[in-house]
Amino acid sequence: MGNCFKTLNESTAEIVPSDFARPSPAVRLYGSPTSSDTSYIRVALLYKPVSLQFIPSQTPPNFGFEAPVIQYGSDLISGSRATMLRYVETEFPDPPLVSSWGDETSPLVVRVTVLQHRSVTWHVERLVRWAEDMWRRGGKSRGDPVMGSPRMEVRKFGKNYSQLLEVMLDHAQMEEKIVFPILEKADRGLTKAANEEHARDLPIMNGIKEDIKAIGVLDSGTPIYQEALSRLPPRLKTLQKHCREHFKEEERHLLSLMEATELSKEQHVKVLDQCLDAMHGTHSHLFRFFIEGLVPRDAMQYLDLISRSSDQDRVLSMVNMIVE
Repeated sequence: MGNCFKTLNESTAEIVPSDFARPSPAVRLYGSPTSSDTSYIRVALLYKPVSLQFIPSQTPPNFGFEAPVIQYGSDLISGSRATMLRYVETEFPDPPLVSSWGDETSPLVVRVTVLQHRSVTWHVERLVRWAEDMWRRGGKSRGDPVMGSPRMEVRKFGKNYSQLLEVMLDHAQMEEKIVFPILEKADRGLTKAANEEHARDLPIMNGIKEDIKAIGVLDSGTPIYQEALSRLPPRLKTLQKHCREHFKEEERHLLSLMEATELSKEQHVKVLDQCLDAMHGTHSHLFRFFIEGLVPRDAMQYLDLISRSSDQDRVLSMVNMIVE
């Protein structure tokens, strides 16, 4: 598989994962495809400017190490996940993968929630740019064969928006069912406004979905088509503004209360498992889409966090969605 990840996670008008020729150096990774450590290191190497060859194997032949093993030139590196990631970072420093989160003692659910906010924010910004680009072109094709005809492009845009909508709804459900009830115990009534904001945005989100459907059946280049396109960017910008304000408010006030709940380490892991349960839809089939909304170091931070879950089979399945 070619590297579908961008070393600089920049929003563009149209973002379609595409394989591209990767430069040297060549790196081999040996390991079991059923090992979460192997899959984790595989993801790390996919972010780096290397030509990666993954060789499924329980034990690399004649090496005398336990899998996973990185072979780069004359180097043979094996060990813990942290040891191997440090080697990858030393040999291939760009893009950086080690997160400088700041306060590593922050509750797991706080870090998970903030990273979900970042992914949603990036995807909304991407769709705003894409919608503006389609409107400026008036439905005319850019000449990119990947995008196809104007109608095909609108369908792809609609698919991306539907995926984002599912992620946002899963995230809201996670907060309403898991996070907010815990925070209520610390400060009653404080989460009511947050729930109301979730409800406030639903008409906007559903309205955008209907706009996209309407555009998809119109003939491109006509005045009514252009008028319909012109309404899409401002509505997406309204959603973008609401997301930014809502996420900022949550991170500033609501999530800071999580530390005051004084949950034990075991309880934090239990809450993390509950959050992953609530995000099942996103994490079961949209995990790659979700991860594409994070810069590499944030993506690896998210993988680190979900690896704390007690359900390692689920974690492996999620990570393998990225590498397979």
